[in-house]
Amino acid sequence: MEKYDYIIAGSGCAGLSLLYRILLEPTLQNKSILVVDKDHKKNNDRTWCYWEKKPGLFEKIVHAKWNTLEFLSTNFEEQLDLGAYTYKMIQGIDFYDFVLDFAKKFKNVVFKYENIVAISSESETTTLKTTKNSYKSNFIFNSTNIFQPKITKENSLLQHFTGWVIKTEKPVFDPKVGRLMDFRVSQKNGTTFMYVLPTSNTEALVEYTLFSPEILEKETYNLALENYIKNELKISNYSIKHKEFGVIPMSLAKFEKNPKKNIINIGTSGGFTKASSGYTFQFIQKDVAEIVKNLKENKSPISKISFREKIYNWYDATLIDVLLSEKLTGKAIFTKMFQSISTEKILAFLGNESSLKDDFLIMKKLPIKPFLTSGLRQFKNNLKKYKKG
Repeated sequence: MEKYDYIIAGSGCAGLSLLYRILLEPTLQNKSILVVDKDHKKNNDRTWCYWEKKPGLFEKIVHAKWNTLEFLSTNFEEQLDLGAYTYKMIQGIDFYDFVLDFAKKFKNVVFKYENIVAISSESETTTLKTTKNSYKSNFIFNSTNIFQPKITKENSLLQHFTGWVIKTEKPVFDPKVGRLMDFRVSQKNGTTFMYVLPTSNTEALVEYTLFSPEILEKETYNLALENYIKNELKISNYSIKHKEFGVIPMSLAKFEKNPKKNIINIGTSGGFTKASSGYTFQFIQKDVAEIVKNLKENKSPISKISFREKIYNWYDATLIDVLLSEKLTGKAIFTKMFQSISTEKILAFLGNESSLKDDFLIMKKLPIKPFLTSGLRQFKNNLKKYKKG
């Protein structure tokens, strides 16, 4: 049975981000590493957006960026100044190619394209089984759904979306201004908004996004996009260069960081998708950077959840609880936030980078009763989770 220092289960954003950071670290880059996934990453299947204050590790492959974003709702429209932040977009295929090309330089990195069926641990050794083979390792970093908690309508919303990259015949977009949220669309299926990110004056990603318990029929997304492009963007002649569809859990369920000894969940599997917004890319980067730091220092890669992380998890759970209870609509909540709070403070809050003082100021602006009721309920639930964990 083949044995490696590290096994990375899944070669999506989390798995390849961890691999890249390990290979950048001189003290770790010669470790034997196995990456297992059912498929070779050859398709542009994802678009990741995030915000940061300085150029980051993947600045070379940033496809587009914005310092101004629009927020549109029924009675409120604003061009948002992001302050110290820049909003950035990375295309999936650019990310995959960038990391995989870099990994080719290392003979100690092995890729296997096989279906993973089980991940287990015994004593100090972990085992990954596929339909073809079994592999052993000191640590397995897992981004598959093998240890994912049960997602139900009672404990979760789904963020689901269809995005089109469209190209127009004539210049119609301002590539310096993105549209973060447009809530002027129908809300009959739950929290619903459009998202428009121009990458040139003739090209943009237009995305129809919902937070609701269930996904919709394919044609419903397509019709919504067609109507929005025609009626709101006033575009009649365009071609569709690329389509993507995604579903992200926004859940009250507990995602385990360390389901078994020496098995570490990363990415969405480890709870690094922001439950209240669906943003993932930067949370993954912070997590895998911490893992590599610990490995470099010969410490366990399993970090204990900090008090501040617990606080942010409570904030997220409270918002999800409010939306699930239907006491307030997502449209009402986000409109109130962007109407009364600086965008820079909101982005810091949503990025888990805010101060306790600013957290308090943000909470003061939101309706007290529904958030207080949900907050107390989730505080009790979180105490139970952490005691069990």
